Parts: sequence; C-alpha cells; structure tokens
Amino acid sequence: MRMSKKNWFGSVKKKLFRSSPSHKNIIVIHNNTITNRTSSANGRSPTKNNGRAYFIPKEDMAAITIQSHFRGHLARRAFKALKSLVRLQAVVRGACVRRQARIALHCMHALARLQVTVRARQLLSKCNDR
Repeated sequence: MRMSKKNWFGSVKKKLFRSSPSHKNIIVIHNNTITNRTSSANGRSPTKNNGRAYFIPKEDMAAITIQSHFRGHLARRAFKALKSLVRLQAVVRGACVRRQARIALHCMHALARLQVTVRARQLLSKCNDR
C-alpha cells in the first residue's frame, strides 16, 4: 500500500507533535548505539557527549526521523535500479552466450562435414589404387 506525500508527512507530524504527557521516551542514536532517553516537559531530550549533557529538541528529532526515512527511500530506489541493471546484464550476457554457442556449433558442424569429405576421398583413392 503506497502512502501519498501529504498523508506520510501528516502521519509523521501526528506521531511527533501530538499532545503527550510531560515525559516521553525518545530514541537517540549516538556513536552507533541506540539508547532510550526521557524527554523533559519542554520537549527536549537530554543526552551526554563526553560527560557533558546537551538537549535535542523535538523539531530536531523530527528532522532526523524525516531524513532517515528519506535516505531509506533513496537507498531502496538505488537498490531497485541496481537490481534492474543486474537483470539487464544477465539478459545481455545470456544472449551473448547463446550466440557464441550457436557459432561454436556451426563451426563444429562444418568440421564434421569436412572430416566426412576427407574420409570419403581417402576411401575413393584406396579403391582406385587397387
């Protein structure tokens, strides 16, 4: 089921900006680890960087979420293009292999005919010598 841009942004807006109790868990990604932080009543999330605390506003978390979804969309689109390119390469390579097989078969058939002709001449020359 495909969601339109308007509906998608609406659902993100509802999830991030709906009225909620004074504390809410926000997932913060820091140094490739995922930790749960409790946000304060002012909509900011305390996190630590080298022992110092700093805050991530809800708007920044919304921007991070939107960016991560958009990057995922771009990655899926690139993967789809790559997959179709690989499929096209397989079709082209299959056609090349079939053409090479046809040429090899034609050459083998020509060599077999030549061999038959040479054998026939050898038999005729042996019969004429006797």
